[in-house]
Amino acid sequence: MMDLRSPRDLLKRLGAAGLALVAGLVAGGCSRSEGTPNIVLIFTDDQGYADVGVYGAVGFSTPHLDRLASEGIRFTNFYVSQAVCSASRASLLTGSYGQRVSIHGAFGPFAEVGINPEEQTIAEMLKEREYATGVFGKWHLGHLEEFLPLQHGFDEYLGVPYSNDMWPIDYDGRPATSGNKASYPPLPLIDGNEMVETIDDLEGQATLTTRYTERAVSFIERHKDEPFFLYLTHSMAHVPLGVSDKFKGHSVQGMYGDVIEEIDWSVGQVQAALDRHGLAENTLVIFTSDNGPWLNFGDHAGSAGPLREGKGTAFEGGVRVPAIMRWPGRIEAGSISTRMASTMDILPTLAAITGAPLPELPIDGVNILPLLEGDETGNPRDRFYYYYDGELRAVREGKWKRVYQHRTRSYQGVEPGNDGLPGPYSFPTVPAALYDLENDIGETTDVSAAHPEVVQRLDALADSVRGALGDRLTGRRGTEVRPPGRSGFDRAETVTHLALGASVTLAVPPDPRYPGQGPPSLTDGKLGSRDHHDERWLGFEADDLEAVIDLGKPANLSSIGLEPLRAQISWIFLPQWVEFAVSKDGNDWETVGRVPVVLEANPRTGTQRIAAEVVAGPVRYVRVRARNLGQCPEWHAGAGGKTWLFVDEIVVEGSELE
Repeated sequence: MMDLRSPRDLLKRLGAAGLALVAGLVAGGCSRSEGTPNIVLIFTDDQGYADVGVYGAVGFSTPHLDRLASEGIRFTNFYVSQAVCSASRASLLTGSYGQRVSIHGAFGPFAEVGINPEEQTIAEMLKEREYATGVFGKWHLGHLEEFLPLQHGFDEYLGVPYSNDMWPIDYDGRPATSGNKASYPPLPLIDGNEMVETIDDLEGQATLTTRYTERAVSFIERHKDEPFFLYLTHSMAHVPLGVSDKFKGHSVQGMYGDVIEEIDWSVGQVQAALDRHGLAENTLVIFTSDNGPWLNFGDHAGSAGPLREGKGTAFEGGVRVPAIMRWPGRIEAGSISTRMASTMDILPTLAAITGAPLPELPIDGVNILPLLEGDETGNPRDRFYYYYDGELRAVREGKWKRVYQHRTRSYQGVEPGNDGLPGPYSFPTVPAALYDLENDIGETTDVSAAHPEVVQRLDALADSVRGALGDRLTGRRGTEVRPPGRSGFDRAETVTHLALGASVTLAVPPDPRYPGQGPPSLTDGKLGSRDHHDERWLGFEADDLEAVIDLGKPANLSSIGLEPLRAQISWIFLPQWVEFAVSKDGNDWETVGRVPVVLEANPRTGTQRIAAEVVAGPVRYVRVRARNLGQCPEWHAGAGGKTWLFVDEIVVEGSELE
């Protein structure tokens, strides 16, 4: 396994004092308060680096967050693993790059994947130390029940399962009539595992921050006599913005400032609850954001301050976020850390603080307790890898950031939207470069020509991490990448049939992005899940399927069939028709069935069994042709675009000749 800085080694090397303290307290019969402090983790959405008063906010104030910083530590080089919702949240809770746990992008209402049950979350880790655990707000690690918080270590949950703009309402507040939004279900509010109501309009959005806060305060009050982990994960300041009457029209900046001021109020409410019950001195409070600002929303977006770009990019404005931590007696008041740290580091740091064992699976986070305790020589994280959408776009070591050529969305050179409506992106190709972040925080000047030795060193580092975690830019597949959680269909995962293991010849190969698990993928007996990224599926973009199966010896056949995938939200359609044929010698063919398929608009992922009952034999060869729809129909969001055909198994029933 590649050395990505083993968390266990670093925990021992850098957190020895913390572990010794915990061990000593346990051995001496410590009280609950000494060995297991409360943990409050507040996570906001799309709040930029400069969207807190102490980070330079303009047009609004954040007195409670500023107080938190004055009584704790503020980080200036704090990173999320990717500048996008689901990947960022997966990294926070598992201590791993989203790339490692195969969570990329932002899951939508029809996503069939989520956090893998094999991954251990912070909540599950702390449950082993008898913590009460609650999460209130946006989850975004899978909306199906098997992926929801109660199945991943949390005792309580109230919130929305994904981003608050994933609903059938346009940004102007009117019902959506086109695009993916038009097919989205109402935005559900979930309590535990049950949907208790829907958020149907902008007025409903305005209640979310208050509702999450009230539930968080109630959680504190109900668990004040036992150690607890509170994860308060606000839907705001993600668009569409919503703010209660308490703060509407309150700030000079406008709606976005109002929203941040209400989040700041929420922080104050949590802190007041801790104070009220005498818990503040024994509670580690952590505040940070899931990624940088969504800048094309103009006055409804935040600011990255001096940093380049924002959400959805691998530049500093996308992944460097505000981070404040307060823990009286352990963190020096008013301290500032310029060292690199990440949301991934929270899990191993909490392990060091509480004495909880680290996850069995490898993680990427490191223990930053020495930074919290003011160790001026501590430098637990000296490297960071900038992934986005499976691409390794940059690496950082110390002050040096090496960027690799890639195509990105950008907010530069385009006019942003206003009043809740988005502006366009530009999509430039970013050239390879080297930046000195210590002297050029805005990533403006390429210094690669002046430092070839640094370029060479970082390129070698990048090549090493590609081997471990992969890289779509270079076509590398990582050896340490783990699958996401996948929802299955109401069918067995494997099937036994006459053609199992038989040789398959394809007239047109599948798209290299979806090649299956290697030959014979169409006769390996493995059926795909609801996730089309599941490598059991073969994908054909605009191409038809034509597969010839050599059974190896003659047999009598009774049926031939397959179950192609339907995932119209991803432009994957059932074929127009499927044709089945048989042959004794592979040259002369007899068509034994041709099944037409009716095209219907259906946003739900599914399969449809397409088969022909046959009386044929003895024959040795089977041919299956499936006609790709070719282009998305007019009613589809991708009208005119190329459609995909996904297949996983050709099932041949019959009997071998004696």
